[in-house]
Amino acid sequence: MNIIIVGGGKVGSYLATLLGNRGYNVRIVESRKAVAQRLEEKLPEGSVVRGMGSSPDVLEEAGVLQADVIIAVTGDDEVNLVVAMLAKMEYGVNRVVARVNNPANAWMFDESMGVDIAVDQADIITKSVEEGLDMEDVFTIMRLGKDGHEIVQGEIRPRSAMVGKSIAELQIPDGLVFVALEHEGNILIPNGDTAFSAGDRVVAFASEQGRDFLSHSLQ
Repeated sequence: MNIIIVGGGKVGSYLATLLGNRGYNVRIVESRKAVAQRLEEKLPEGSVVRGMGSSPDVLEEAGVLQADVIIAVTGDDEVNLVVAMLAKMEYGVNRVVARVNNPANAWMFDESMGVDIAVDQADIITKSVEEGLDMEDVFTIMRLGKDGHEIVQGEIRPRSAMVGKSIAELQIPDGLVFVALEHEGNILIPNGDTAFSAGDRVVAFASEQGRDFLSHSLQ
C-alpha cells in the first residue's frame, strides 16, 4: 500500500515511522527545511519530499498518482483541506484522512471537501467524557494495531511532575505524541510551548513505552 503523509510534525513523523514499520510504502511531505532535514535523518532514504503539500507538483513528486491513502496532518486546516480536495477530486485517491486543528472548522471536513475520515482531537475528548469513562488512570480510546500502539487519554494529577512544565521541557520518549489537551473546558492542540496544569486532560498517540511513561508522569 502506498501512503503519503502531508505534514512532518510530531504526528506526521510518528505516523510515518509507525506505518513504515508495518511494511507500507510511506512518503512524507514537509515544507520546513529544518523539519525536513530531521525527517531525512530519521526515515529511510527517499521517504521525504520537500515542498508544500498543497502544491500539485509536490504531490505528484511524492507519488500521488500511485497513492492508495493520503493523510493530511499539518497544523493548518486550510492546507489540510486543500490537500484533501486535490487528492480526492484531482487525483482520485481512494482514502483521504485529514486532521482537524480548530474544532470550529470541523464541519468542513466531510466528503464534499474530499475527506473520507476527519481526525478531530476535540471530538475524541468530548466523546470520551460523554461516555463517562474513568479518568483515574490512563485508558485506551483506540488500538492502532497488534504492536501495542494506541490512542490514550489521562488526567494530570496535582502532584504530577508535568504540572507547570511545557512539552519541550519534558524528556518525552519517541513513542509518545500529545495530540490534544483539555484545559479548563477549552480544547487545545498542544505544541512544544504548551504548559500543563493539574486537572488537564491529555490525548496522545502512544507505544507501550510511551503509555508507561505517561501513566507514571500523570500521577
